[in-house]
Amino acid sequence: MTITDDMGNALSGASPAARDAYAQASAEFRIYCGDPLATAQRAVEDSPEFVMGHALIAWLNLLGTEPAGTPAAREAIAAARRLPMTAQERGHVAALSHLAEGDWWAASRTIEDVAIAHPRDFLALQCGHQIDFFTGHARMLRDRIARALPAWKPGMPGYHAMLSMHAFGLEEMGDYAAAEAAGRRAVELEPRDGWGQHAVAHVLEMQNRVEDGIAWMRANPTAWSTDSFFAVHNWWHLALYHLERGEIAEVLALYDGPVKGGQSSVVLELIDATAMLWRLHLRGVELGERWQSVADRWETVGGAGSYAFNDWHAAMAFLGANRPGALEALIEAATRAASGAGDNAMFTREVGLPLIRGVKAFAEGDHRMATQRLRAARNIAHRFGGSHAQRDLIDLTLIEAALRGGETALGEALVAERQAIRPHSPVVLDFVRRMAA
Repeated sequence: MTITDDMGNALSGASPAARDAYAQASAEFRIYCGDPLATAQRAVEDSPEFVMGHALIAWLNLLGTEPAGTPAAREAIAAARRLPMTAQERGHVAALSHLAEGDWWAASRTIEDVAIAHPRDFLALQCGHQIDFFTGHARMLRDRIARALPAWKPGMPGYHAMLSMHAFGLEEMGDYAAAEAAGRRAVELEPRDGWGQHAVAHVLEMQNRVEDGIAWMRANPTAWSTDSFFAVHNWWHLALYHLERGEIAEVLALYDGPVKGGQSSVVLELIDATAMLWRLHLRGVELGERWQSVADRWETVGGAGSYAFNDWHAAMAFLGANRPGALEALIEAATRAASGAGDNAMFTREVGLPLIRGVKAFAEGDHRMATQRLRAARNIAHRFGGSHAQRDLIDLTLIEAALRGGETALGEALVAERQAIRPHSPVVLDFVRRMAA
């Protein structure tokens, strides 16, 4: 008898106990809580020939963008390849093989075809959605999920997460009303759905609805933060709202508290810590030894040249901590990556290196050079991934560079552009006052 998951997808090589462990790992992954990797490993320990157990282990290792994750993923992929599997499972393994070699776009297309053929394959949809995020493919963030939604109904396992993924895609495409409705519905169905919480936070950030954003994030933080490996990013969103209001003490309290103050060695959490410190740095806030801690973690993590978005953040940390040696080593690794194989070569060549060199020039006080380099990357920065909210750091740095470099006309144009979207923003009003002075 063929073992299947709750949505009817075949699970080759699984025992009933392994199926149950896989279901638990999948449920944990859907809401970004618990330890889905450990749970998936338990499934393959029970059933070493469980193809999708190995596949889930590989997906979890690769989607964290941790340098140490790739070797572990390759082991899991190799284990799966030796086993008999369905065409659907072969699609997962093929997509994983592409991703392990840095071929993000090939992985995206391959897992896209799996989801088209099997629209109730939640893992294919979720992993494809994550690849869309890492490659900055806003349309696919929305449409990959929209294609499958007709096959899903309320009450199905994971339906809330379908709504939360669709909400994020809608937000990145600027359909804010629909995104907010879908995200709120997802969280109503499953209060621990960190991705749905995050999707609504993005909507409110993009619309500069600061009071609504604070209310949304503070309404039930226990639900979205408890045992969640996505909690730091959601706390970061709350800190963004307080930063917009100029409440620096509250921002620093959040940074030193639930954002972990740069003490985490998880790459995605280091990105949040670094991005918040750079925003505070742009505002002229005294940060004490905070840069040193986050730079320490980036040096420990290593992996420079493997993913351009991460490299840009590591560069900002090394600049903030005044570590020229670490920065030069990172630039050398990124330069090698730019001429290498895999999609990250393009990410680095077109976006990563210009941004790294731009923030370096900014930190060195060469604001005209910083402006030139940041402008070169700004309008194509989506190519190296991240969200609109994360990439907004480029705009903020560019405005500061233009104003500090005496490029008045450009500064006025950039501020007017921002004011059209955020007319009541205290940050924008501060820019206007500075220009008037």
